[in-house]
Amino acid sequence: MNTFAERARLLLARQPLFDAHVDSIGFAVDLGVDLAERQPQGQLDLVRAREGGLGSVVFVAWPDPALFAGNTRERALAMFAATHELAERAPERVRVVRDGDELERAHADGVIGAILGLEGGRALGESLDTLAEFHARGLRVLTLVWNDHLAWARSCQPCDDPAVPAGLSGLGRAVVARANELGILVDLSHAGERTFYDALETSAKPAVASHSGCRALHDHPRNLTDDQLRALAANDGVVGIVFHPGFLDADARAEEFRVRRLEAYLSIDPATPARAFVEMQRILQRDAAPFPLERVVDHVLHAIEIAGPRHVGIGSDFDGIERAPRGLEDASLYPNLVEALFEQGLDEETIAGIVGGNFERVFRAATNGSHT
Repeated sequence: MNTFAERARLLLARQPLFDAHVDSIGFAVDLGVDLAERQPQGQLDLVRAREGGLGSVVFVAWPDPALFAGNTRERALAMFAATHELAERAPERVRVVRDGDELERAHADGVIGAILGLEGGRALGESLDTLAEFHARGLRVLTLVWNDHLAWARSCQPCDDPAVPAGLSGLGRAVVARANELGILVDLSHAGERTFYDALETSAKPAVASHSGCRALHDHPRNLTDDQLRALAANDGVVGIVFHPGFLDADARAEEFRVRRLEAYLSIDPATPARAFVEMQRILQRDAAPFPLERVVDHVLHAIEIAGPRHVGIGSDFDGIERAPRGLEDASLYPNLVEALFEQGLDEETIAGIVGGNFERVFRAATNGSHT
């Protein structure tokens, strides 16, 4: 009989992994990192990703509002351009895809399908025309709001600003509707609960929460309640279980706070934010107590129990997180998670959906036939 490791390898050869949220393109823009080549730092490049069985990746443009206030649109466009440039420079490794048909062809040709995402709607500038412009540049996944509240959408973070709506404003609902029309998948990670439900009520197509955990296992505002998981399933959507230890476990969150108070961490020079973040990753991964991969599996299993196996996927948040679980430190190690799911007794059909099939389904539903 095949070992669990061998079964994981065979499954990923048949069903490439779909990672719904990766921030690595920021390193290409800010540090000149060539993600087509193996890198000594960071959590994902295309070489390690391919070794890990990755077939689809949402490369997210995150215009940090603290650093790019006033030019978030230009920052987003620069990050979109970097993804296109990567694909042009390494066509044998990666291809920008705009719908399910193009993603299927990329898989058939043995290259990774790169999907352009935007994390946070601030870069839209409250303009549906900008959303259409971004779509023309290749945008296919829109995370409505990051941790900063918008005039048209409240995030999951505390808010005492009376100008911020309780959920989505009329403009926020128009953004969701226009995303549906254009063929952009709506992503509800980071959204406040009212925003989450308003978006599901508005959307005519399945939505996702690309990189979240289960609040029943850790009461963190970035995680989804069981009722939210059920509502997402009723919408035929998918939750991507995140790898961030601090979102998945209270003790891990406390451990990260401990390391952030150490002299080595406090002495990091913030003058170059991208380089500082690489150093933060190095120190957190080295000095924090290892976080078990099994805790990621716990969140996957809980999401399956509540939402059903068709509605669970993977959204690592690689290179948007300072450390990753033991055994999932970088993208070459995705098979360890697949192996752990086999060890839990899940069947191949269920695991194939979790690692890729479920997100492929909603990506196709959101994008195919909607390019007006």
